[in-house]
Amino acid sequence: MRKKPEKSKEQKLAENFFPLDPSDAKITVEKVYKKPLDVELPNIPKERKKRVVKKKTKKYSKKVTKKTSSKKIDYKPPKISLKKNGYELIITEKPQAAMKIADALGKSKKENSRNVPYYEVERNGKKIIVACAVGHLFTLTQKEKGTQIPVFDINWVPNFLVRKKDFTKRYYDNLLNLAKNAGEITVATDYDIEGEVIGFNVVRFICNQKDANRMKFSTLTKPELNLAYESKSKTIDWGQAIAGETRHYLDWFYGINLSRALMDAIKQTGRFKIMSIGRVQGPALNLIVNKERKIQEFKSQKYWQIFIKINDNKNEIELKYNKDIFDKKEFTKFENLIGRTANAKTEKKEENLPPNVPFNLTGLQMEAYRLYGITPSRTLQIAQSLYLAGLISYPRTSSQKLPDSINYKEILKKLAENFRAEKLILREKPIEGKKTDSAHPSIYPTGEIENLSGEEEKIYNLIAKRFLCLFCENAIIDNKTIIAEIDNLKFSTRGSEVRKKAWLEIYPYKIKETELPDMNGEVKITDLKKEEKETQPPRRYSPASIVSELEKKNLGTKATRASIIETLYDRGYIKEKSIEATPLGISLIETLEKYSPVIIEEELTRKFEKEMNSIQESKKNFEEKERKIIEDAKGTITNISKDFEKNKLKIGTELINAQTKLWEKQKEENKLNVCPKCQKGMLTIMYSKKTRRYFVACDKYPECKNTYSLPPNGIIKKTGKICEECGFPILMRLSKGKRPWEFCFNPECPTNSEWVKKREEAKKVNENQDTK
Repeated sequence: MRKKPEKSKEQKLAENFFPLDPSDAKITVEKVYKKPLDVELPNIPKERKKRVVKKKTKKYSKKVTKKTSSKKIDYKPPKISLKKNGYELIITEKPQAAMKIADALGKSKKENSRNVPYYEVERNGKKIIVACAVGHLFTLTQKEKGTQIPVFDINWVPNFLVRKKDFTKRYYDNLLNLAKNAGEITVATDYDIEGEVIGFNVVRFICNQKDANRMKFSTLTKPELNLAYESKSKTIDWGQAIAGETRHYLDWFYGINLSRALMDAIKQTGRFKIMSIGRVQGPALNLIVNKERKIQEFKSQKYWQIFIKINDNKNEIELKYNKDIFDKKEFTKFENLIGRTANAKTEKKEENLPPNVPFNLTGLQMEAYRLYGITPSRTLQIAQSLYLAGLISYPRTSSQKLPDSINYKEILKKLAENFRAEKLILREKPIEGKKTDSAHPSIYPTGEIENLSGEEEKIYNLIAKRFLCLFCENAIIDNKTIIAEIDNLKFSTRGSEVRKKAWLEIYPYKIKETELPDMNGEVKITDLKKEEKETQPPRRYSPASIVSELEKKNLGTKATRASIIETLYDRGYIKEKSIEATPLGISLIETLEKYSPVIIEEELTRKFEKEMNSIQESKKNFEEKERKIIEDAKGTITNISKDFEKNKLKIGTELINAQTKLWEKQKEENKLNVCPKCQKGMLTIMYSKKTRRYFVACDKYPECKNTYSLPPNGIIKKTGKICEECGFPILMRLSKGKRPWEFCFNPECPTNSEWVKKREEAKKVNENQDTK
């Protein structure tokens, strides 16, 4: 048997440089960044393995073809009928909500079925069972397996029939067992479109009922849950249920058919790549690509700003000419101004600055990103957690209004004391915005207090402070403008001072204060200067501003916009916090513009959104409206499929060329420095699918096999910095829930000597134990 070549000392040291648990390694000092970096936006290329294609026998091929083409996923609801003396079964969306509702309704007792919790409650002599569904237990899938395009023959089936060993089967079984002895069904899922679909599917596909009671609430507090129970409606919200189901159908039709069409086009080139495009993905990516085009086409232009200094024998200040100068010939207007006299005047204006309106979801996402760099998807995740803990109201809302039914005084008393703002609460009624939501009010704190930390504390404090500000008086700002005029040339400067802070004492809203003296009458020009500048291209979208833009254009929903942007990142269509369209993203839009522009048009998506909203708001003919929207969508997708079929090879070739460009660009971006071992290749950040870890290697492999280990459990990025001790590049690890960590990856660097010493000592101890 052939022996493997023994590894060199350098290779062993490199492989063992970083431990599996990075928290044990104190290699460099961790630096805390005030503005957290977004760890969800990787742009490092992953190492690709050569595919080994095994030849299949004819017999095996036939079996596979027969099996995949004939297999059906079919599901029929169990035959269940409600019992005359049965208990009331309340269905929630999450386990935490089930616990909160059970505790609110009466004396509860926790039970378990296959590690799935549910609760028995006694209320006024009546038995109630509260059980949860853990989100969607059902998914849409094809009735007949296959990869044909287009496909519309789909139905709802339990998740575990599509994904084997899916964890939701335990929850499905639990609800099924509980439904068998129920006499009444009540839906208490989140009161929105998705929550209604989840409850609706459990009612019809597990409980085998056509309708159910409906509890409606915006907070998981005892008073509101009791009120929701006592005033529950006798029917589910059919508008929300059918509108939600319609959305699922459209998303499936568009997502599956269009994504298959893209991948099928790529297969024509003999290559394979997972790609997707959807009903909202297309227009969203188009917005980003159009912004990228404007940036790339932008031609910077030089211009100048002119400043003078004026003196009134008491004070000297600087003023700027009111226009930017783009033609040097205009400089003549400013010649010989020094030493001359100008007329100055001071204008004062009082500004009343009201508090910002209540948070809806998009407003909260925008503010969390602006202040703390927390991405929209993460903000929603945190807000949902705070809601389930009973600390805030339901976050998926478009509303900027607070209903009178909210007990303001009680909430304000608790919060004002906690934030030491009692003296500032002077309004009887809160400030409100214009946007409304029929299901929920704006996001507000419930008054419950818990010890929080990290991002949860930041988001909660932001919501609580915003709520407190709604009851504060306007801040008063004194604005001052000094204007000096000479030869019809106007120069000015502005300053402001906060006279009355009011709500500004509570909320993290920054106002730059500049104190200016009063200047009136004749002043002397003592100095003049020109500053050369360049016009700047349009600013790129941030993860928060693109979510806001989608809301303005009525693309997607408040609950899905952030996840749509995450998908664009995951597919490699966009990158970075300041969102940049990649060559692949740009090429995809260019290809669709040529061969199927309807996919990226905003109008079609907006039309469907309006039609689904009309279902939600209507009182009857829900299913008829659903059928019409679905038939329209089928017609559009069929036409798109025909366009793709005509141009398969062209589309595939363009996308593969774009993918190659993306890989080359990413490879170039991740080059570090000349390999110290061979002095020919470049050290490059790479990724191993086998170990699922990043590493640094020489790009002259296999001639040079120099490698360096990197920390696991995170994304590795360049910093542009050089280690002062050894001259190696400094890298950064970005890991969810941890601070960004800068380190030198050279195991022989003096900054790593302490760790290497500890590692060697640990190895000796292990060797001694093995010997014993």
